[in-house]
Amino acid sequence: MSTSTTAVGHDEVAALKTVALRGGLREPVKVSCSTLGERLDASSQTASRRLQRLESAGLLERDVVGDGQWVTVTDAGERRLRGEYADYRRLFEGEAGLSLSGTVTSGMGEGRHYIQLSGYHEQFVERLGYEPFPGTLNVELSEAAVRARAGLDSVDGIPIDGWEDEERTFGPATCYAAEVRADGDAFAPAHVIVPERTHHDEDQLELIAPAKLREELDLADGDEVRVRVTDAERADEPAPSAEAADAGGSA
Repeated sequence: MSTSTTAVGHDEVAALKTVALRGGLREPVKVSCSTLGERLDASSQTASRRLQRLESAGLLERDVVGDGQWVTVTDAGERRLRGEYADYRRLFEGEAGLSLSGTVTSGMGEGRHYIQLSGYHEQFVERLGYEPFPGTLNVELSEAAVRARAGLDSVDGIPIDGWEDEERTFGPATCYAAEVRADGDAFAPAHVIVPERTHHDEDQLELIAPAKLREELDLADGDEVRVRVTDAERADEPAPSAEAADAGGSA
């Protein structure tokens, strides 16, 4: 089922969490609206509407039967709950940002083209504080990192505005400040870039930096890397050179 623009607020997320706690993350669980309403301190009708909104938003799947309904949390629903989990970790554990692991992979070669487009390039220099290398480092995330990626929603990012020229419209993106680590070495500053419209799946991560990360960290396809994402800091002064960043980032 495709995700719609149905509004999902805190009440719906509470219903989603309740379904997940009953086992709905692993398999379909039988749910009655009266029982769910009692757990949520709401009426049966209200509980039913919350489940309907969650289904319309693509966060759960329902199979209505005579004495209730079988409900399953979707992958999108799990990502929403993991985003909530990341928020609570920051609140109670002081956990800022998140760590994602994966392996280096070859991209489709589009990064070089888009990064050099003036509408994006000027914003990168102004908002990130450096001129990015014309290309991206592509990382295929581990299974655990794909699930953890939902935590990006709880990290402050830097918006890159969409723009248009005489021929076409280019969509917006968000950049997240990051440090890239491999074999005990590290490089910063770097940014995870998440276009609003992308050909990549949730298991793919793209990074930009003021230098070619493959060379700086001696990376080849299949090498393991860890990306530490933190709250963004907008550039108010000139960024350090690639050489200075490399010297200061080695572990």
